[in-house]
Amino acid sequence: MKLIEPIQQLQPEIQAIRRDIHAHPELCYEEVRTADLVADRLTAWGIPVVRGLGKTGVLGILKNGDSPRAIGLRADMDALPLQETNTFSHASVHAGKMHACGHDGHTAMLLAAARYLSEHRHFNGTVYLIFQPAEEGGAGARAMIEDGLFRDYPMEAVFGLHNWPGLAAGQFGVRSGAMMASSNEFYVTVRGKGCHAAQPHRGTDPVMTAVQMVQSWQTIISRNASPHESAVLSVTQIHAGSATNIVPDDASICGTVRTYSNEMLDLIETRMRTIAEHTAAAFGASVDFRFKRNYPPLINHEAETAFAVGVMRELAGDAMVDADVEPTMGAEDFAFMLQHKPGCYVFLGNGDGSHRDAGHGLGPCNLHNPSYDFNDDLIPVGASYWVRLAETYLK
Repeated sequence: MKLIEPIQQLQPEIQAIRRDIHAHPELCYEEVRTADLVADRLTAWGIPVVRGLGKTGVLGILKNGDSPRAIGLRADMDALPLQETNTFSHASVHAGKMHACGHDGHTAMLLAAARYLSEHRHFNGTVYLIFQPAEEGGAGARAMIEDGLFRDYPMEAVFGLHNWPGLAAGQFGVRSGAMMASSNEFYVTVRGKGCHAAQPHRGTDPVMTAVQMVQSWQTIISRNASPHESAVLSVTQIHAGSATNIVPDDASICGTVRTYSNEMLDLIETRMRTIAEHTAAAFGASVDFRFKRNYPPLINHEAETAFAVGVMRELAGDAMVDADVEPTMGAEDFAFMLQHKPGCYVFLGNGDGSHRDAGHGLGPCNLHNPSYDFNDDLIPVGASYWVRLAETYLK
């Protein structure tokens, strides 16, 4: 692997920053300390900073030469509402908050790249260093865009990166087209007429109506969706009743839908609503149906993906690049950026967890797991990728 030597020498310093961020996690739109740390470091390295995009976002602006060309590199900063079980020295000091998705590492890798790019400047144009808040459910990418990220700071393309447990440490994974799914929620209330459970004929049973509704929804995937497309419709909660001898007035259903295309999402939402309304009518009940679209599918652009794959292979070698990685039904709000700008989002292998310091929890080193920790050996890998990506793009 052709890592950049000065970045390798920076690893102890950047690792300390990463572990400091890990010990002080902040949830979406609360990343004040983290944003201050990022802005202070960028300023110290001579990089102009813009604050307040997406409330707590930070944008570093690194210009060199006279070219009008520009590229955006994005890292997310927020943590999760999760109690950490690790007890090593950099474990979270905030109860119920944890960097269980590696955003501390993403921030550190982009900071390392920022310092190198500022000190060496082997590029002609502008590198926008995007430190984004609120990826975990807060749609921070959309908030930064709405605050003028792409309008006021025009860039030709934007690139993102996420550590990925399960891939070998330092291995890259990417694919052109749909790589991550849309994330959506549904909330349904079936309204019937309560009665004594021994006299069900005197009421309208919302529980049986809900059961029929849930079963019928599964036919959307098996009978309406093309077998060549992947989609998930999961009912995760059904709530009804307060006693064994009472048919309740209402029942609630909620869950999630994941798709790799907006067309499939439109089909599923339409069919769910139709089935809900007609099933309720058939049972003499009524229904309130709410479908919430959170994040769109993450779709990598073909040309930018091919470009990124070339940079990865030059950096890591063919054996460490999977250009047809299996897509995931997980979601990422970098998808909003890819709706506005061409670009590419990649996975960087975090390994199997053997990198963790003594005192880690018993669970696996998976994302959103209380014993997770970012692999600090990735700092020079991810930072070298960012640097070579920017330098190659802005030759």
